[in-house]
Amino acid sequence: MSSCPFRFKQFAIHQDRCAMKVGTDGVALGAWVPLEGARRILDIGTGTGLIALMLAQRTAADCHIDAVELDLAAAVQAAENVAASPWPQKIKVHSCAIQDHVAEAYDLVVSNPPFFRHGQPFSDSSRQQARHTSTLNHEELLHQAERLLTPTGRLAVILPIAAAEQLQHTAVQQGWYLQLGQRLIPKPGKAPNRFLMLFGRNKTHIEAESIVICAADGAYSDTYSKFVSPFYLAL
Repeated sequence: MSSCPFRFKQFAIHQDRCAMKVGTDGVALGAWVPLEGARRILDIGTGTGLIALMLAQRTAADCHIDAVELDLAAAVQAAENVAASPWPQKIKVHSCAIQDHVAEAYDLVVSNPPFFRHGQPFSDSSRQQARHTSTLNHEELLHQAERLLTPTGRLAVILPIAAAEQLQHTAVQQGWYLQLGQRLIPKPGKAPNRFLMLFGRNKTHIEAESIVICAADGAYSDTYSKFVSPFYLAL
């Protein structure tokens, strides 16, 4: 394991073998996603294991979390992070493509999915795999969620605003509806740049809220600080 992990209040993330490091997207999704009634959870593209560990911290002892990761090096490191955490019995890391994952149906699927469709490829092939939809496009993500969820199960994701709009359009075509949403604004005066979304099969009217991450002085806003305070060591 790396000697310089990213330390949270109740666990640490070693990430030197993972293409995608700890970042705002993963932390926001792990802190935000509603967990009522979720006893079986699937984290698609777990990377370091961050979101799975955050959900383990937030859920009851009888909750089971499967974390699937295509990149072998990341999957091994995620498993090590889980083993060193307070919840090794709650999380199982699987090194495979989500299309090959077979399990009992889940109550909740979470994912911080790839979102780059075009543009210059990353020089690091692992990072390109983690961030480009060539390995998991949004249509396939919705299909796999339908395959793996119970009839009342829900899908939670975070995406940039433009990609989120595209996903919502695709979701409706496949019978999924946005049930809860929260936009993330990087700082006052800026437009939202991320959208947290919860999808289900029941059509409902929602009013998406917004939260500002950083105040004018560059520190986390009071609202965002409260949002992530169960996890960060200091704010």
